Amino acid sequence: MRTISTLLENLKVKKIIGRLDISVNAIVTDSRRVKAGDLFVAVCGVNVDSHRFLPEVISARVSAVVVEQLPERLDNNVTYIVVDNSLIALGYLASGWYGTPSERLKLVGVTGTNGKTTTATLLYELFRHLGYKTGLLSTVANYVDNRVVASTHTTPDSLQLNALLAEMVEAGCEYAFMEVSSHAAHQHRIAGLHFDGGIFTNLTRDHLDYHKTVPAYIAAKKSFFDQLPATAWALVNADDRNGSVMLQNTQAGRHTYALRSDADYRGRVIENRLDGMLLQINGTQVETLFSGLFNAYNLTAVAGAAMLLGVPREEVMVSLSSLVPVAGRFETLRAPSGQKTAIVDYAHTPDAVVNLLTTIRDVIGADRAIITVIGAGGNRDAGKRPIMGREAARLSDRVILTSDNPRDENPNDIINQMREGITDESQRAATIAIVDRAEAIKTAIALAGPNDVVVVAGKGHETYQEIAGERHHFDDREIINNQFKMLK
Repeated sequence: MRTISTLLENLKVKKIIGRLDISVNAIVTDSRRVKAGDLFVAVCGVNVDSHRFLPEVISARVSAVVVEQLPERLDNNVTYIVVDNSLIALGYLASGWYGTPSERLKLVGVTGTNGKTTTATLLYELFRHLGYKTGLLSTVANYVDNRVVASTHTTPDSLQLNALLAEMVEAGCEYAFMEVSSHAAHQHRIAGLHFDGGIFTNLTRDHLDYHKTVPAYIAAKKSFFDQLPATAWALVNADDRNGSVMLQNTQAGRHTYALRSDADYRGRVIENRLDGMLLQINGTQVETLFSGLFNAYNLTAVAGAAMLLGVPREEVMVSLSSLVPVAGRFETLRAPSGQKTAIVDYAHTPDAVVNLLTTIRDVIGADRAIITVIGAGGNRDAGKRPIMGREAARLSDRVILTSDNPRDENPNDIINQMREGITDESQRAATIAIVDRAEAIKTAIALAGPNDVVVVAGKGHETYQEIAGERHHFDDREIINNQFKMLK
């Protein structure tokens, strides 16, 4: 329980009507869950403006409401707090409610189109390997030290986020690493948090169903760096043209990593294989269990961030060699006979598909075939679908277009939009459509020769398929392993 006055200590307010010495039982944003004595924050969400529910909320005898606009009728028993942006206010209120947990951790955020999950997770694993209690907030899972907490969004809302950070503090965690999605930055879910560092991986087309334009998408990512304090550091990919954009207005210390450009942390792939690579970072070589240039970028970012957090280079490199790939990210599965190989990856953007398939081709050469199973999510950026289809066909020997998470769309429509991007006649001839994803995977394995590679892209770690508003159990890896067991 807190008083209104203590909750407002770090909050910029335009106007206050009512008493400040009233106690608050909880902070609530869902009008359906409000109870007497709560503080209700009326937010202008993507789909609903909860200011419209203020009459019902006030009738529930709340202590206070935070609003952007005052209602026409005021209740003398309620304190009204007027702010410019209630989502920003919610972040600061949530932080204060949970005792500003981000200030008691060394918190690092990771943003970018691809590589967020891998980079954040590997930092978590590296610091755990070094003996530190550490927290993780990611797409795959949230961890409070070694305890897993289910993940429903890339970045939870402000209340959930601060609650998790408070649990980390209570568990004795010293560090926390989190993905910062463009949605979270734009919706101010990270408002009120104190970051010690920020990492930018890369930026390619994604989430235009939400942001509408690429400049708006870039601006959302950039806003994270704009808000970093002068005491923090910013580490960006110098090989990505948007790396310098992220640094334009930041107060944080500026640092870079790269594979091609001059940078503070320079990586170079010495040897690349499907089961690992020999990587050199700032002149020191390390054998890793990761493949591909995209993972070389991720590992270089991890090394740079760890050193910026004060870990000696020698300890960083030893820890890198012990790290294992993140579930569903270039996850290699082999048939018991060893003659067939499948790779499961979360690649769901054109750039990620290109990186994935180019890496595999570079490793296996031209003599072995790549058979790719790929779809695209429904109710998401439709403009990337033909591009994904085109790149998959260009870089594979055979392609099977199938369902991803069709959500509320007809999967056949999504597949047809992907097929529109394949204009080369020979590539179209090598492409088939199988709507049922399980059957598509089984067909790819049946088509693969002894030394070929089956690539199943798009869903990665996910253990469900979302169809017509319902989630059904589905795991690409289960389908593959069960099919492999049937091979003689």
